[in-house]
Amino acid sequence: MSHVSHAPVTTPDGEQALPVPTAYSEVKGWFSASDQVLFDWFLTRQNSGAAQPGDLLELGVFMGKSAIFLGRYLREGEEFTVCDLFDSPAVDELNLAENRHSYPTLTRRGFETNYLAFHEALPTVIQAPTSVVGAEVRPASCRFVHVDASHLYEHVVTDIESSRLVATPGAVVVFDDYRSAHCPGVAAAVWSAVVSGGLNPICASDMKLYATWDDPEAHQKDLLAWLEGRSDLGYGVDMIVGRPIVHISDAGARPPELPQPLHPAPAQAPAAPAPARKPGARARKLAKDLLPPVVTRAIVSWRRRRRG
Repeated sequence: MSHVSHAPVTTPDGEQALPVPTAYSEVKGWFSASDQVLFDWFLTRQNSGAAQPGDLLELGVFMGKSAIFLGRYLREGEEFTVCDLFDSPAVDELNLAENRHSYPTLTRRGFETNYLAFHEALPTVIQAPTSVVGAEVRPASCRFVHVDASHLYEHVVTDIESSRLVATPGAVVVFDDYRSAHCPGVAAAVWSAVVSGGLNPICASDMKLYATWDDPEAHQKDLLAWLEGRSDLGYGVDMIVGRPIVHISDAGARPPELPQPLHPAPAQAPAAPAPARKPGARARKLAKDLLPPVVTRAIVSWRRRRRG
């Protein structure tokens, strides 16, 4: 992922301002093209026809890449809430070690700077452990929940339960790193919820599991019909404890239109053409560079005599 390249500036109070991204690709984070396509499909579907009511929620935001994407689907009267520790102290030693290793550059200012480059206003920000979400977010209020916070088993179990508490009927809940080798705690917690906790899978990409706490049949029926018309996503259907799950593979996914910054970088002026050299100038410079000094001095003296 590319990084912001231009230098930071200084604010009027003397504090160093963070670089402002001028393109979505400059925002650090992990959000594959196939998951961008799936987020767009689920959220557009919720916003279409008999629109499904509810708010948006993200647990774990890093530098805001998926939050910036999610914010585009917020409708009038709805609330978008994000929860992250950012640069606050972790609640236990394991979480502290995880943050130091995986998110050493994460700060709330960094997230807010990135988000405001693409949106007029910030979402509701809860700077706290995600364990507070069940108490801070209204029960049964969220139609779309994205969980991408701690990878520690005990924390993920709490985040899963929080997603159940805040989900509206038919809500979509998405879990990142459900199968990554470096996150066994996430896999253990998520699949336990699927097998015996009432979580019903809809589909799975390479990185994220899309599920609901209700009947997934309507989601899956519409999803399969939509997938039939796309050549950039491979798919199939598997069974887990007697329930279907659509597995989706990236066959060169074409992402939807990406978020655009509110104030794009000005176009660079074309470089001025190099001044034309006088005839013979290149040959004279080459001779000066390559000939022995004594020969060069003799040529210069001869030219001066000719001009005199």
